[in-house]
Amino acid sequence: MANTGIIIEERECNSGQRMGYACLNAPESLNALTLPMIRKLTEALNQWRLDPAISFVWLEGAGDRAFCAGGDIVKLYDSICQDEQSGSSSYAFKFFSEEYRLDFLIHNFSKPIICWGHGVVMGGGLGIMTGASHRIVTEASRIAMPETSIGLFPDVGGTWFLSRMTGGSGLYLGLTGASCNATDAIELGWADHFLPSSQKASLLESLSRLQWSSGESNHSRVTQLLRALQEQHKAQLPQGQIAEHRDLVRQVTRAETLPEVVDSILSLPAQDGWLRKSQESLSGACPTSLHLVWKQVRDGAALSLPEVFRQELIMALQCTRHGEFKEGVRALLIDKDRRPAWRYQDVRSVPESYIEEFFIPPWSQNPLDDLGIC
Repeated sequence: MANTGIIIEERECNSGQRMGYACLNAPESLNALTLPMIRKLTEALNQWRLDPAISFVWLEGAGDRAFCAGGDIVKLYDSICQDEQSGSSSYAFKFFSEEYRLDFLIHNFSKPIICWGHGVVMGGGLGIMTGASHRIVTEASRIAMPETSIGLFPDVGGTWFLSRMTGGSGLYLGLTGASCNATDAIELGWADHFLPSSQKASLLESLSRLQWSSGESNHSRVTQLLRALQEQHKAQLPQGQIAEHRDLVRQVTRAETLPEVVDSILSLPAQDGWLRKSQESLSGACPTSLHLVWKQVRDGAALSLPEVFRQELIMALQCTRHGEFKEGVRALLIDKDRRPAWRYQDVRSVPESYIEEFFIPPWSQNPLDDLGIC
C-alpha cells in the first residue's frame, strides 16, 4: 500500500470493535494529496462506513512536519502542460472532482472521524480536516489557504467555511493566505480541540480503551474524552493571531469593494511579522484569484454544501483553462523565479466579464450533481 502514498489499516479496540486507521504517507512532499491517495482513502472510508465492526476513523499524516500541505499541484501543472492543445486537463478534472467527492464524504460520515491536524495543514489538507467530526490541533499546527499565490482560490469547501466566519476573518484569510495557529483554528471553527503533540500515543491508547457501541453515542464518547484531555493542557495553547488582530481585520475588510479592501490591508502599518507576511502575500497574489475569493465570501453563505462543491469544481477547472494557475505554479515551484506574469496587474484592472467566465460550467451536467442525494 505504500506506493499509493497512504497507509490503510484496521486496529483492534478493547471492546472488540475496530478503528479504521489512515495515514497520509508522503512526508517528503508534506503529505501532499495525489489522485491515488484520494482514491484509496475514499475506498477505505466507504468500506468503513458500512462495516458495523468499525466504530471510528483516525486520520493523520506521516512524519513530524505536516498532516497535509495540500494537493500535488506540480502533477496538476504537468497535466495542464500536456493537455494544453485541447484547452482542458483530464487529470485536473479527475483530481478535483474526486477530491471534492472525498471531502463531501468526510463531512457527511456517520461515524466519528478524528483528524490529527499536526504541523502544516493547508489547501487540500484543510479540506479533509474541516469535514472531520473531531479535529485536533497541536502546538505545531500551521493552517492556511494560500491558493491566491498560485492563481487558484481557497477550494475544498473554502466557499463554505470562509463565508461563514465572522468579523471579516474569512475574507482576510482568503485574500492573504495568512497562517493560523491552534488557537486561531479553534476560534475560526477549523478545529475543535487542542492537545500537545506528545499526547498522540496516549490519545490513541485511550480511544482504543473506550467502550464503543454501534450508535450515535460514539460521537459523544470521543467529545467527552477530548474535552477532558484538553482541559489538562489548555495552559499550553499559543496566543492566537486572529484574536490579537481582530479589530484590525474587521476594520480593513468592511469596505464595499474589493479594491478598497486590498488597499486597506496593504496600507496597514506593519506592526508585527504576521501582518507583514499577510501584506507580502497579498501584494504578490493573483488579482483574478482575489476576485474569486471576493465572490466566494460575499455569496457563499447562501449555498448548501453540495452547491459549494459543485461551484468550486467549475471554478477550479476554469482556473486550469485560463492560464493563471499554470503561471502561478510555474513561478513558485517550477522555475522558482517568484515573478508570475499575471494576466492583469491589479484588482482594478480585472474586468467583471472575465471573472464571470470562471463560473460558466464547461459541461452540460455537473459530475457532482449527485452529492447529497441518497
